[in-house]
Amino acid sequence: MTDTTANQVPMQTEKTTFAVLLAVSFCHMLNDIMQSMLAAIYPMLKRDYALDFWQIGLLTMAFQVTASLLQPAIGLAADKRPMPYSLSVGMGSTFVGLLLLATAGNYPFLVVGAMFIGFGSAIFHPESSRVARLASGGRYGLAQAIFQVGGNAGTAIGPLLAAFIVVPRGQGSVGWFSLAALIGMIILWRVGAWYSRYSARTASRRKVSKELTLPRGRVALSIAVLISLVFAKHIYMAGISSYYTFFLIEKFGVSVQQSQILLFVFLGSVAAGTVLGGIIGDRIGSKTVIWFSILGVLPFTLALPYANLFWTPILTVIIGLILASAFPQIVVFAQELLPGRVGMVAGMFFGFAFGLGGLGAAVLGIIADHKGIEFVYRVCAFLPMLGLLTVFLPNLKREG
Repeated sequence: MTDTTANQVPMQTEKTTFAVLLAVSFCHMLNDIMQSMLAAIYPMLKRDYALDFWQIGLLTMAFQVTASLLQPAIGLAADKRPMPYSLSVGMGSTFVGLLLLATAGNYPFLVVGAMFIGFGSAIFHPESSRVARLASGGRYGLAQAIFQVGGNAGTAIGPLLAAFIVVPRGQGSVGWFSLAALIGMIILWRVGAWYSRYSARTASRRKVSKELTLPRGRVALSIAVLISLVFAKHIYMAGISSYYTFFLIEKFGVSVQQSQILLFVFLGSVAAGTVLGGIIGDRIGSKTVIWFSILGVLPFTLALPYANLFWTPILTVIIGLILASAFPQIVVFAQELLPGRVGMVAGMFFGFAFGLGGLGAAVLGIIADHKGIEFVYRVCAFLPMLGLLTVFLPNLKREG
């Protein structure tokens, strides 16, 4: 079955649907716990390998750009020929990457390990997003939020586990988390079996037309706007997730463990914001949530570089809640603009998210080496102004 049936196929039963949604969300959590190990151990790697900030940025870029280049291609291929069991293969790539990170004795092997984790993301995200949409029963925002919140939760938990397991025990302990990959591979194999049976049951159903519901030029402009909003969101997120620990250590003199706990608090707010964005967007519309999320966060990003240690965690929680609410609705909005292209859209936007975050981390690392971490946060604070571009998005309920 191609995903052109995805917009019309109702959920079979609530129990089956939510079981699948929770399964892919849980595996998304496992996947991103393992992926977040990389950023969480940056301070340790910087010390042990005497790395510069640009080398830290290159590690992030190796992971995220690898994922971004492959995701759209994999999503497009899966639109034509779904690959249910590829989910386990993606988790297996992450498994290999973790083992490389745990045993690497030099910087090039760290880069290769980061790339294998990137391959895992490229394979995992498009098909998992498709499964979430198939299991949504028409509540697309909620389904995307449940799927994405697993990743947000994993990204939040990863640094906490790193602070209390990896940092005290050293680089080799990263390999312990490969057990999570094995668990994920088993669960995703069963999800793949459900996906395969679902495809067989619905193969004869009428396919949804891929014909655009808006003029081609309007669709192209809207996709460009959504990509610009993803740019603003993920460059800013890259600045916090990659360098927040260094910012806290440099500005306030906190310990590595304290900085990682505060990073966990921020990433936890991102997880909560993702769920809220999905639920609220299904009620009031994607465009309204996108407006509020990107532009509404601006006062708080502008205040963050000048806040003291008391206000900094509070501001980052507010920023995480508001800014994270946009992404599920951006994906849903794009899928409605391009009907019948679920895999391509998921791959493209998850890919852009990873790629822009990776490139942003590398560029921000170079700036940090020359101007300092605080300067980076002052510059990034203005990125949410791109939220003004939301005015160019169509009202799909009225025009579609």
